[in-house]
Amino acid sequence: MKRIRSLLALLCACLALNPPLSAADGQITPPSGGFMGFLTRQFRAPHIAAVDFQDSGRLDALMRAGKIYLSLQDAIALALENNLDIASVRYDSLIAQQDLKRAHSGGLLRGVSTSVTQGPASASSASPAAIITTGVTTSVGSGLSQLGPNIPTLDPVLTGTVAWAHATSPQTNAFQYGTSVLTTNSTITNIMLNKSFVSGGTATVGFSNNFVAQNSYINFLNPSRTATLLAQYQQPILQGLSLAVNNRNIRIAKNDVKLADVVFEEQVTATVSNVIGLYWDLVSFTENVRYARQNLELARESYEDNRKQVQIGTLAPIEITRAEAEVAAREQDVTVAETSVLQQETILKSVISKRGLFSPEVAEARIVPTDTIQVPARNDLPPLGDLEAEAMTNRPELRQSGLTVENSRIQLQGTKNELLPSLSLFAYMNNHGLAGFLNSITPPPGSGYVNEADPYFIGGNGLALAQLFRRNFPSYRFFFTLNIPFRNRAAQSDYVHDQLTLRQAEIANRQQEKQVRLDVANAVDSLNQARAQYESSAKQRILQQQTLDAEQKKYRLGASTTYLVIQAQRDLAQAESNEVVAESVYQKAKVNLDVATGRLLPSYGINLEEARQGRVSRAPAAPPEH
Repeated sequence: MKRIRSLLALLCACLALNPPLSAADGQITPPSGGFMGFLTRQFRAPHIAAVDFQDSGRLDALMRAGKIYLSLQDAIALALENNLDIASVRYDSLIAQQDLKRAHSGGLLRGVSTSVTQGPASASSASPAAIITTGVTTSVGSGLSQLGPNIPTLDPVLTGTVAWAHATSPQTNAFQYGTSVLTTNSTITNIMLNKSFVSGGTATVGFSNNFVAQNSYINFLNPSRTATLLAQYQQPILQGLSLAVNNRNIRIAKNDVKLADVVFEEQVTATVSNVIGLYWDLVSFTENVRYARQNLELARESYEDNRKQVQIGTLAPIEITRAEAEVAAREQDVTVAETSVLQQETILKSVISKRGLFSPEVAEARIVPTDTIQVPARNDLPPLGDLEAEAMTNRPELRQSGLTVENSRIQLQGTKNELLPSLSLFAYMNNHGLAGFLNSITPPPGSGYVNEADPYFIGGNGLALAQLFRRNFPSYRFFFTLNIPFRNRAAQSDYVHDQLTLRQAEIANRQQEKQVRLDVANAVDSLNQARAQYESSAKQRILQQQTLDAEQKKYRLGASTTYLVIQAQRDLAQAESNEVVAESVYQKAKVNLDVATGRLLPSYGINLEEARQGRVSRAPAAPPEH
């Protein structure tokens, strides 16, 4: 009996000590509750902090007189602190941890999202080489479905019942109860504790105590009390007898926690690469504005020269019209370039700010990029094989596909076990107790009924409980139940389905490995092509500058025409624009290679833990002095 009482106390303690939600990141706060909080907190909702839509202080530190002086590193830091795509994915890890907690209770998994948002495109399509981000972007974990043997509910459940009843029943035969109208007053108290285990077994401990009083002289004891102490255990022996089968959701949930971390890394990579591309496009758009204004000044100078020569009669009046048209065209170029800068600033602000256009201060602020594009003299790339090996080690997509394969194998263990017949062992033990007082109702004269109650049962509720603990009236039962499904087609179909799904996951994993190698090779080729494009555009810009200078000198000497000068100005404007685009393309190609090899985050000094917390320790750059 001491063992049973100890077991009951242990199960009650396990029920009460429900672990609190993790508040390591400050977003989930478990309920308190004072002295009795450890008993009641499992029934009260934790506090989930509201989303903070205020920008980090870094943005204010970078703002001066309505301008945001922004370096590339500060743009990245602002995105890590304020970007809403990253902020949303931060919750995936918390969701995965709650799914793991649910799995430890024996509940079905709700699934973890693996969606990655690539971010907005630039304002203009002038740059043909967009940032390449790879990886799975739309798959979502399945939720609340289960194949294979049922996973036991691992959280203990305490059930209690207290009932009071009064019943009046007319009788067709007074012989059974000694009265034609039987009145019964009863009190019923039941308590039962159920606990399942990872082995698949289920234990039940129950206690019942019933009080009955009737208006019948037939009962020896009236009122009477009956007490029952029940202990039973059920254990599957074939289907469901496996730790690997019964804890499969726990192992899948642990992998989903890792998967959430991988998806977070993918999102940070996608957002950072997007910010870098947007920043360098803003730099190139700003350079285009400078070149467009320079070309406008050249066009205006040509117009003034032509106007003076027409006035003195050395040039035909048509040349003024030609020069005016060129000035108008260059003014349009300036307007288009300035509009592209404004649009690009708006897009970049939406990525690095939570408030974005909701804040008039941020919406009206102009971004002044403080970094310039620097193209190195040569690429200095490691051998292709080394880059591919680095990518195979670093790319989070490979870890994600590997976890998908592992989860498919874990699920397959459950559907394979379901092929077995169902054989279960049941063991019951009941202790009974009975106590009461001699029936005080006098039998009718001539009935011949004599109350011969056993004195052993004369007593109150304490006597009935004492009989339980002394085990005076034990009952035992052991039996097996065998369930053999004929043909077993559903289980066979599930197993084959999951086996084929596993094969598909293995193929997808190999395809991902091939894609990673292809990404690296394409990124190297794109970087080499971008360098060739930049070198060619730089030489073309120098050539066109020299051509314009020569044509202007010839024009002053009367050896050229206005048309040729204007054409040289147009060619120079196009060459300058092409060079700016080529610089941006090279920077994006370099980022593409970092993404393809999985080294983008370390290349820019990004700490994933800081990204998870949304706080970058690096101080913002000081705005330039004016």
